[in-house]
Amino acid sequence: MSPLAPATDRPNAATDVLRWPLAGRVLRWRRFRTASQIVLLLIAIAIVLHGLWGSDLAPKNLATVLTWIHYRGLLIGALLAVGNVFCGACPMILVRDLGRRLHRPTRRWPRWLRGKWIALTLFASVLFAYELFDLWSLPAATAWLVVGYFAAALLVDTMFTGAAFCKHVCPVGQFNFIASTVSPIEIGVRQLAVCRTCSTADCIKGRYAEGAPATVVQRGCELALFLPAKVGNLDCTFCLDCVQACPHDNVGVHLRVPGDELVDDRRRSSIGRLSRRTDLAALALLFTFGALLNAFAMVGPVYTLEVGIARAMGTAREAPVLGLIFVLALGIIPLSLVSGAAWVTRRLTVTSALGIRDIAVRYAYAFVPFGVGVWLAHYGFHFLTGAGTLLPVLQSATIEATGRAVLGDPNWTWLGLRPGTVFPFQLGSVLLGALGSIVLVHLVSERDHPAAAARAAAPWSVVVVALTVLALWVLSQPMVMRGTGLGG
Repeated sequence: MSPLAPATDRPNAATDVLRWPLAGRVLRWRRFRTASQIVLLLIAIAIVLHGLWGSDLAPKNLATVLTWIHYRGLLIGALLAVGNVFCGACPMILVRDLGRRLHRPTRRWPRWLRGKWIALTLFASVLFAYELFDLWSLPAATAWLVVGYFAAALLVDTMFTGAAFCKHVCPVGQFNFIASTVSPIEIGVRQLAVCRTCSTADCIKGRYAEGAPATVVQRGCELALFLPAKVGNLDCTFCLDCVQACPHDNVGVHLRVPGDELVDDRRRSSIGRLSRRTDLAALALLFTFGALLNAFAMVGPVYTLEVGIARAMGTAREAPVLGLIFVLALGIIPLSLVSGAAWVTRRLTVTSALGIRDIAVRYAYAFVPFGVGVWLAHYGFHFLTGAGTLLPVLQSATIEATGRAVLGDPNWTWLGLRPGTVFPFQLGSVLLGALGSIVLVHLVSERDHPAAAARAAAPWSVVVVALTVLALWVLSQPMVMRGTGLGG
């Protein structure tokens, strides 16, 4: 198979955002990414400063309000609407680039550490720490978490070439990668014939100054995505370096069918086939069941469950109790469900040569739209019910910093929508996500079991429906404050 096989021609200018008058001009601006990174860096600095030296009350501190209410809501909304733009504007990469001017990395990321397993562990660890320490209520801890992120990115990427931190370490990046698979936008080549005649491959190698081969004029893709063989948004940070690097103006930002890449099993650059990537399948499951667990942790029944487990274990400490819940919710339950569904599919498609593990990996990606729906319902709830809090918190922070009400006196009655009015939005998000997952289940079945597609899809559809009912039950529960202890 040709290494250029995955790409397809996209001659329609109407579906190429870079050819739109205003949006295209903005995205093509060479300083667009840097300008976006500077804006987010200034916000990150404000979060750290106010988190460490501002009010200890979470609702009055920029660190907790911006991070846990506004950023998360805007993040999932942007991923669905326009793709992985937050990775493209990541301020940590700006700091990393400055660090590389002082220390240029020479090592390559070790082969035995490649893949998503480190990032998966960190993803689960962040979810666990968020619940165990109630980070949403701790401005200083939130500030130190942000500082730790910047330090980790700087340390990893001043030691290793490319974008090792983004590709193999960053848990937020993995969240963005998997969620962006249901985005309607994708970066890709316009005409494959142009790539076939290209002799420089600047999209991945970058461009260097004439006569000075060590001087980079424009870097290529640091995540090793060769554009003609790129499929979808996995591992794409939307940095647009490939757009700037291509000497033939043959890279576009295209509209596409959301989620379509999750059933595309062609070999793709730097990733290979999805059906052979157990780590990516595990990421899809962690993303989905993490959404359910994160939402469940904010409602009353989780406290009842914790108290019951604590009594059974004979402990008043939350850490082991919460740890057991995480092992069940993110490990045992999802593995049992997908293994059971895979076993049923194998029994119903007796002619299939695929093993249970292979079937489970292939269907795991179908859960992603449902996971996105749950994250959107959860993060959207916090954002919509707390969107108005930003203004008084910003006014209060300005008074603390300057001693003057430059932005006016804070009005703490500013909140957002009432919780009850948000539920229809949550209902729609979950149901649309579930519908997307059921569609993907049937597409995977038609691809892998064409002679028995309906039978193959049946157990997976049942799992999606059951998870949907669970999600709607969780989201219908009143939210409670956690962190009250287990001794009651």
